[in-house]
Amino acid sequence: MPDSHTNPHHERRWLILFVIAIAQLMVVLDATVVNIALPSAQEALQFTNDQRQWVITAYALAFGSLLLLGGRIGDLFGRKRAFVVGLGGFAGASALGGMAQSFEVLIAARALQGVFGALLAPAALSILTTTFTDPQERGKAFGVFGAVAVGGAAIGLILGGVLTQYLNWRWCLYVNLAFAVPAALAAMPLLHNEIAEHRARIDVPGALTATGGLFAVVYGLANSETNGWADATTIGMLVASVVLLSAFVVIQTRSANPLLPLRVVLDRDRGGSFLAMVLTGAGMFGVFLFLTYYLQQNLGFTPIQTGFAFLPMTFSIVIAATSSSTKLLPKIGPRPLIGGGMLLAAIGMATMTSIGVDTAYASHVLPGILIIGAGMGMVFASAMATATFGVQPGDAGVASAMVNTTQQIGGSIGTALLSTLAASAVADRLAEAATRPDAALAAQAAVHGYTTAFWWAAGIFAVGGVICGALLTKRSVEVAHVAQAEPAFAHG
Repeated sequence: MPDSHTNPHHERRWLILFVIAIAQLMVVLDATVVNIALPSAQEALQFTNDQRQWVITAYALAFGSLLLLGGRIGDLFGRKRAFVVGLGGFAGASALGGMAQSFEVLIAARALQGVFGALLAPAALSILTTTFTDPQERGKAFGVFGAVAVGGAAIGLILGGVLTQYLNWRWCLYVNLAFAVPAALAAMPLLHNEIAEHRARIDVPGALTATGGLFAVVYGLANSETNGWADATTIGMLVASVVLLSAFVVIQTRSANPLLPLRVVLDRDRGGSFLAMVLTGAGMFGVFLFLTYYLQQNLGFTPIQTGFAFLPMTFSIVIAATSSSTKLLPKIGPRPLIGGGMLLAAIGMATMTSIGVDTAYASHVLPGILIIGAGMGMVFASAMATATFGVQPGDAGVASAMVNTTQQIGGSIGTALLSTLAASAVADRLAEAATRPDAALAAQAAVHGYTTAFWWAAGIFAVGGVICGALLTKRSVEVAHVAQAEPAFAHG
């Protein structure tokens, strides 16, 4: 058992776990709490439907594209510093967003939240990994961390509804201060500023090309919603994304200290798992965005009712994830779970396309989100385990960061793409009946936009299930069987 001489955090490890869990809760909660508040924020700040996606995308894009760089900064300057600065910056960005009197300030605040979240999240995971070195205790610590990650989404849905309905949407941003400030104050005396013994330099060219390329693809997709696919800016951004991301790959093959060592993603099992996280992120973010608007604007749900309406999906994810990871994964491996889970999510998404202007939640929404949740739970548990198993010790942090990165980038791309397709469908439906514009027609057009997005999301899940199932190798089954017996550095 390690002591305070070898591990300065050992004696205070459970207090440190509590502080890290609070920080993780804030980061996870922030995504869903803002979703519920979005219709109210749109009404207050008077931004358009084609702009609303940026409230979600600005955070996810900044967070996802900077996670790998955030992890490197923590290694270079110390994890305590990165953790505390990340918490303080997140609190400041949240306060700025809460006070926003314009759409532009709100978007800037959300992007800043993503920037500081990208500094905070890898530092928290690294501190957790180095603090708990006993295998049995580490299992418990990561169990708590995982439970907070899943439970935070559910808490965010309910809390977002309560704050929006009884206070106003701004408190969905202000509430982060209640988590960030106490956690930062507690972390300062609890943590030692551990710096990696062999500090690699930051891969600046890699960071610039990766961030620029990811921004360009999402901005290009978002711009297409407003100005169309033939617009010069749309085409220019999408071409720039291909050039920049291609340059990133070349740089990673030649860099002495690559931001993302390609050996991490070129393994077929890990590559298939990362792809699964991208595609599930794309589909999941779309469900939350469009379903929130459908429930509140078409079915007349209050923000609190909307939060509770998503809870069955959360419970379905938790049940499927825990049963998959403990019972199925060791027996059958991740290939059938990842491929089958994505196909199951596709079925659930297709079920959602039956919604109408006045259909009932219990008959037309609930079955779909339960099926989607079960599929997502199967994918999450299997993909995370496979993506982080068997990497070299020096690549463990990068592999862990990639799990979050791929999901966030998938969410950014999915939100932009599905929003564009939904907006086009709405415009086409309204154009067909331009001679009789009325409120009923507008509601029908909105629902047509939602169902169009659901059909595309179903297609993404279905194609992804086939591709990921083909990518994963039979070795995955063997890996699952020996995962508990072999050390994490068994093979690279």
